[in-house]
Amino acid sequence: MRSICHFPSRFLLAVGLSLALGTSVHGATFNIEDSVQHMHWQSMSLVLGDERHFRAVETHSYSDASLSLNATAGVCDLPWLEMRVELDERQGKSRAVNLVPARLRVDEAIRHESMAEFITERGDSGFYTHFYLNDVTSLIEEMREGDAFYLGFEQGEQAPWYMTFSLQGAEAAIERMQAACHANTNASIGTGRENR
Repeated sequence: MRSICHFPSRFLLAVGLSLALGTSVHGATFNIEDSVQHMHWQSMSLVLGDERHFRAVETHSYSDASLSLNATAGVCDLPWLEMRVELDERQGKSRAVNLVPARLRVDEAIRHESMAEFITERGDSGFYTHFYLNDVTSLIEEMREGDAFYLGFEQGEQAPWYMTFSLQGAEAAIERMQAACHANTNASIGTGRENR
């Protein structure tokens, strides 16, 4: 049975009170293509016009949250990690909400320190967390071999807020996502399309 992600009320209050702060971010709704299930993970292409992104995503652990690894055609070697949490209503504005220290760890591996930026997108019923990591390559390798992905978000004087995502199927999803990104980039070279 899938668990429900319960966010501390003070955390959600901080997100809500911070909505008036921060800078704009641009959001868009992409078409999903070539989705394949890999145990608890999926791999897919996100397409909007000529813009293509590739995603490996885990939606199994929580009914209202997902963790994804993403890459963009043309810059496949610069993947980014993102978490999405469902809110009760669609957001009226795109904006950065908050920036907090975060800790990421796979199984018992070395902890990765990060900053997590919470972002809302206009018309979207969730908020997104983007992680700023110094060594995403090592983290990806750990994800491919691990069993569980642990996240911890600092809340000032309050105890950290923790989440755990399954890594069952992550290796296959990440491999397929990376292969699709490189294949699309190689196909774009020589056809005159801009290599982003």
